[in-house]
Amino acid sequence: MTNDINAGQMTNLWTSADHALSYLERSDNLPHRTEGEAVVLEEVPKTVKRILDLGTGDGRLLALLKIDRPYVESIAIDFSPTMLDAAKQRFAGDETVKIIAHDLDHPLPELGIFDAIVSSFAIHHLTHERKYSLYAELFNVLEPGGIFCNLEHVASPTPALHEHFRACMGIADKPDDPSNKLLDVETQLKWLREIGYTDVDCYWKWLELALLIGRKPNTTEKQ
Repeated sequence: MTNDINAGQMTNLWTSADHALSYLERSDNLPHRTEGEAVVLEEVPKTVKRILDLGTGDGRLLALLKIDRPYVESIAIDFSPTMLDAAKQRFAGDETVKIIAHDLDHPLPELGIFDAIVSSFAIHHLTHERKYSLYAELFNVLEPGGIFCNLEHVASPTPALHEHFRACMGIADKPDDPSNKLLDVETQLKWLREIGYTDVDCYWKWLELALLIGRKPNTTEKQ
């Protein structure tokens, strides 16, 4: 990992209930979001046994995955009390889902090994240094052949394209969210390859919304 990338500010507003609730009110209407989610559903095998969902929010992406994988064992992580409450309500009575409070700024707790790891619009809140170290942690807890899907908010190549994105989102008259620490697609794909992921690519993109995917090489025969 290069050291010349600005790690960004440490601000994160997601412990605020108002901030979290405001996001939940508009999250279902994010332009083109369902397109990116559809690609995640296509790429994650229906045969996976364990899924880790990072920054689960209200559990939207995990719930979509469980439609075709109802018995998959799942761990959902978030650190916003508001989001955790929403996820607990969504998965109430579902014993296959374990919801854990954890701040991704810190190393992951011991959770075991996963066939699939997913994240939806969460990792961009971390500093760039922490993004890299998290990607490495995730590689280590993936089964050989496992998949990592990061549906993410990324940086635009130019200021003009950033303003175009903001206009398309209907937020041109509002300040940028100080919790966002956006990073370009190319850098993140390079990092994933450096760490050891294979088949790394941007599988879908609309302006600043992108789906980055990598797989752990299937080099170990299971006994």
